[in-house]
Order: sequence, then C-alpha cells, then structure tokens
Amino acid sequence: MAFEVSEKVLYDMDSFKTMVDSVVGEVGKVIIGKDELITDIFIALLAGGNIMLEGVPGVAKTTLAKTFAQATGLGFKRIQFLPDIMPSDIIGASIYNQKIGDFEVHLGPIFTNILLVDEINRASPKIQSALLEAMEEKQVSIDGKTVPLPHPFIVITTQNPIDVMGTFPLPEAQIDRFMFKLDVGYPSFDEELNILKSRNGAAPLSAGKVLTGEKIEGLIDVVKNVHVDDKILMYIRNIVMASREHEKLLLGASPRASISLLKASKALAAMDGRHYVIPDDVKVLAPKVLNHRLILKPEYELENVTSTDVIEELLNTVPVPT
Repeated sequence: MAFEVSEKVLYDMDSFKTMVDSVVGEVGKVIIGKDELITDIFIALLAGGNIMLEGVPGVAKTTLAKTFAQATGLGFKRIQFLPDIMPSDIIGASIYNQKIGDFEVHLGPIFTNILLVDEINRASPKIQSALLEAMEEKQVSIDGKTVPLPHPFIVITTQNPIDVMGTFPLPEAQIDRFMFKLDVGYPSFDEELNILKSRNGAAPLSAGKVLTGEKIEGLIDVVKNVHVDDKILMYIRNIVMASREHEKLLLGASPRASISLLKASKALAAMDGRHYVIPDDVKVLAPKVLNHRLILKPEYELENVTSTDVIEELLNTVPVPT
C-alpha cells in the first residue's frame, strides 16, 4: 500500500522502513548499542512528541541528539540550562532598532527542528515553563505575538538522576508533555569495547546525512494515514482508564497520554512496514508513554513498587483485542 504525500513524493511501506533503517544504522555507527533508543527518538519525531533522556554523565545523551539531527538532515540547536538563564535566551525577544525607529523580533535558539536542552532541571521552574507552549502547541509568544516554530519540531531534554544538588524538579504539567521518558544506561561488556575501538582512530566520528527535511515531512504524512481500528482505540482507552482506577496509583494517565500512545503506535506500525496498528504496537510503547506520568501512592512507594510494575499489571489485566 502506498501513500501519496505530495505531488512529487510517493512512499510505500517498504521504502518507509528502508529510510528509517538507514537513519538508525547511520546513527548507530556513532552511538553504539543504542538502536532501540534511536528508534524511540525517531518515533517521537514522526509522531510530533518530545523526549526526556535520563542518565548519568558520559553515556552520550547529548551526542545522541546531535548525531540524530545530522543523519535526518534537520536543524539542530543546543541550550545548556543554568540557574541564571532567562526565557528570552530561549525564545528570543523584541529589541529596539534605532536605525529604523521600531522594535525587531530576534528569534532565539528554539527556532530549529531539533532542540536539545541539556540538564533541564538546572534551571528554575519559571525558565522550564518557557518550553511549555513550544512543546505542546509548536509555537512561542514573544511580547504578545505568536510565532510558529519550524516543522517538524521536537524538544529533547537531558537529566542527570544522580547529581541533584541545586536542581529543580520538573512540574507535573511539563513532565506530561513528554511523549517518552527514556533511560540511557551504560553500554554492555562488548559494546564498551566496540566504543573504544571506534574512538581509537585519528578522525572524529560523525554521522552522514541520509535524509532531508522534505523526506521527513513525507514520512510524517505517511504516519498520519496509518489506519487504527476502533478496537485498538478502545484498547488504548481501556489501559488509560484502568490506570486512573488502579488502587496503587494516586494519579493515573491523562488524555494527553492516550493521544501520545495513539500517535506513537501509528509511527511504530509504519516503521515496522505496516499501514495499520496492531495491539503489540500499543503494548510495546505503553511503558515508555506511561512510566513518567503515573504517580504512586506513598504507601506503595515505601514497598518499592514502581510505575513499571503497575504498567505490567495493567497490560496483563486489560483484555487484548483480537
């Protein structure tokens, strides 16, 4: 089955999968052993979501985002969050120009395709909130004027779970705006050796450009046309509704979580070469979409119950459509 995405471009599911695999393979030359993580970032990009990468320093969180942008041919900007950063440092500001006698809008680094925010919890909640409108509505407000962001647009943030001195926890309203919260762990025994071998050469590693912004737009259009049966929609609804009634949870998943799970499942189906979503797409992505959105009751936290445990219970109890 083929989808016409423009007058010039026609993608079938085989070519879609080939382009996705080419990006994952190219990024994998630099970021060794993280193919699933690369795929998850691609899913979020195609589904219009945002990503939070959590891991200790030195596990290539920043390099992963930069290399992914290189391979996809998209614009990339990086912001290092610090306590003294200002909202205008992110979105831009109106500055008076004496030559023309009027104010000019100077756009900030947020005007790109892939925005990497390093150590998002290093800035105050006021600064963190400067991203809210951009993450959800793909636009920003500068001195009362609404300015649309480039398309596609994705925010990738990093966070160190160990060094929390002087950091600010993200508010729940912002955490809910991330499609995925992904753990970036240490490489395996063999992967560590392969990393050393890859860095032993004289030339620095970098990814080649295998796609363009136009092709990414085409892939996004394909994802929008992936078919979702009503039974799948009800399956997503039942999982999310069950989380709101779960005895171990203080707060279940929001309707935004339902929408994120739907959009991500469509992207995963297309990346798997299918023009329709199956229950396994939902089951694979549910932990990644829900794990940062569920809040446990204090008594169960004391018993070392995790949101992952609750999600596993939900997937085991909610009937799977046939």
